[in-house]
Amino acid sequence: MSVAVASFAVFAASQVGTPGPANMALLATGARYGLKAALPFVAGVALGKQLIIWPVGYGLMQLAETAPWVFTALKYISAIYILWLAWRVANMRLNARAEAKAPGFMAGLIVHPLNPKAWAMITAGFTAFTSPGTPAFEATLAIAAILLAVQAILHPIWTYGGEQIARTVAGTPAERYLMWTLAALTVASVLFVLFGGAAK
Repeated sequence: MSVAVASFAVFAASQVGTPGPANMALLATGARYGLKAALPFVAGVALGKQLIIWPVGYGLMQLAETAPWVFTALKYISAIYILWLAWRVANMRLNARAEAKAPGFMAGLIVHPLNPKAWAMITAGFTAFTSPGTPAFEATLAIAAILLAVQAILHPIWTYGGEQIARTVAGTPAERYLMWTLAALTVASVLFVLFGGAAK
């Protein structure tokens, strides 16, 4: 096969499973609302990555050569969004589940399109794990299917982890520190991706 499926699956698991803006959002959402209530959000986050994979697979990256300002603008729009997300996380309180409804499918759907880690991960998938000359549909389908499968396993784990953490710290003095730590990790992860030169 023209896509290194096994190697990319390992790479995808290492990327999807490590901290980043999306996982911090999943962790915080699970902490506040619980896994069951957060499932529509989790589904939106998982499927939102498909909104990047298919356009990239069909040549969106060529736009980077002809109109690089589009990707520069996207970088700063992403940074602003992640900072807003981090502010929301920092101000969440875990014992306030009844006061608000959990974010839904559409809220999750926009997380990855505005997540620079997702863009870098997908671009690496096409450039490092796909043989030159591979038909666009074959390459895109393989990468899309692998990422979706990995997300279907790992995203609920992050969300459930948040729920379990909340059971321990909700209503305690540690709660505020936890939420601020999650917010700081969210900001740090996106700044590392944007300005650290990493391929994560």
